Amino acid sequence: MNELMVTVTAPTKASTNSQAKTKPRRYDYDIVIIGSGPAGHRAAIQSAKLGKRVAVIEKKTLIGGVSVNTGTIPSKTLREAVLHLSGFRQRSIYGASYTVKEHITMNDLLMRADHVIRHEIEINKVQLQRNGVELIPGIATIVNEHTVHLHFLGKKGEDELTTRNIMIAVGTTVAKPDNIPFDGHTIFTSDGLLRLDHLPKTLTVVGGGVIGCEYACMFATLGTRVTLVELQERLLTFVDHEIVDALVYHMRQQRVTLRLGESVRSIDHCDTRYGSGVKVCLKSGKEIVTEKALYAIGRQGATARLGLENIGIVPDKRGRIRVNEHYQTEIPNIYAVGDVIGFPSLASTSMEQGRMAASHAFDAEHSSFPQLFPYGIYAIPEISTVGANEEELTQAGIPYEVGKAYYKEIARGQILGDTIGMLKLAFHRENHKLLGVHIIGEGASELIHIGQTVMAFGGTVDYFINTVFNYPTLAECYKTAAFDGVNRLI
Repeated sequence: MNELMVTVTAPTKASTNSQAKTKPRRYDYDIVIIGSGPAGHRAAIQSAKLGKRVAVIEKKTLIGGVSVNTGTIPSKTLREAVLHLSGFRQRSIYGASYTVKEHITMNDLLMRADHVIRHEIEINKVQLQRNGVELIPGIATIVNEHTVHLHFLGKKGEDELTTRNIMIAVGTTVAKPDNIPFDGHTIFTSDGLLRLDHLPKTLTVVGGGVIGCEYACMFATLGTRVTLVELQERLLTFVDHEIVDALVYHMRQQRVTLRLGESVRSIDHCDTRYGSGVKVCLKSGKEIVTEKALYAIGRQGATARLGLENIGIVPDKRGRIRVNEHYQTEIPNIYAVGDVIGFPSLASTSMEQGRMAASHAFDAEHSSFPQLFPYGIYAIPEISTVGANEEELTQAGIPYEVGKAYYKEIARGQILGDTIGMLKLAFHRENHKLLGVHIIGEGASELIHIGQTVMAFGGTVDYFINTVFNYPTLAECYKTAAFDGVNRLI
């Protein structure tokens, strides 16, 4: 994959000193942000919009963090390439053998990902420049609550920046246990997946979280025989069980073998009759021989080299930093946002955390709906959810009812060729207040925002009954599901 290098000029103390002669300043910057991922990027833009002097320090040659370079953007782009080239969306119309390209290669997939990554990096860079944010390539170490030591990348030289506020937005790194012989070729993590030279005929995915499920579905759609190993008895336990059951059914239809409630004893290289491979041994005694293995269990905060010990901040055993409701650490002028603070570790919530933290740092008025963030799981089929699920409502003792709409009963679903999708509403039986929306199928992560908006304003399912949706659209599912749910009460 081609890399777009970040070319910036490091700040010079000479320019700062010349300004200091006319207008003394205590600090070089109002805020120094460590990390250029979604959280750091949004915090920088928000701070700049408030008229503050902002510096973003990025230790890699590519800006955008994991989200742009190895995580969210590449994986979702790969998914679109998989769906297009495999002809998956049209198979219900043209038959199971339909495909756009008969022999799909990793190069076919990565070409599209490379294009999107380069575009996102360039957009992020332009946005920072347009808002006067200083982007500095270097490794940052926090010296004290107002000083950051900087070791410049690509050349010798160090400097120290003084700042009124510090924001830690370093994200996470993949967990790589010492007892697993990662080689980046046959045994690899999600960060290394983009470097594969060919599509494997068989693949074992260890870990049934969001990342594991997404990649398992992608490779299965391409014809790879996938085995998914997950310690829990259920996949995606935070998602409505009916939605997950539907996902599991369709994964099995794509010949994915699920080993649920199983833990891994060892992963080692081995020889097979087809060449080098991997043997995955489970504690139950099962053995899985596969061409390649993707290890997708856990990530940890990238805090090892930040110098947190200098300021008395102690991360947890997974490198995550504890913050309050304003994203402040134990030191009030030092904030932490994004994946480095843990759950929910979504690019969307990280952006909002960055905006909120920056606003708080400079006493700017701000508000948000943090309890209503949506999940988007880009498996095949796609899943998105917001609000409470049936299990949570049952445990809370809330009287509720559900309404469902199936894509196969909606004209737009037939037009798109998606006959497996479903939209599910959960609402209060007495006042009809919308409590949760859960969708599986084409466009789920887009459709979810309709329900999210109604919930944010305390709306009821009656809104969907009384409003008019474009025809034919998938959004009609809301009206159909609302009628279905209300009719259950009669």
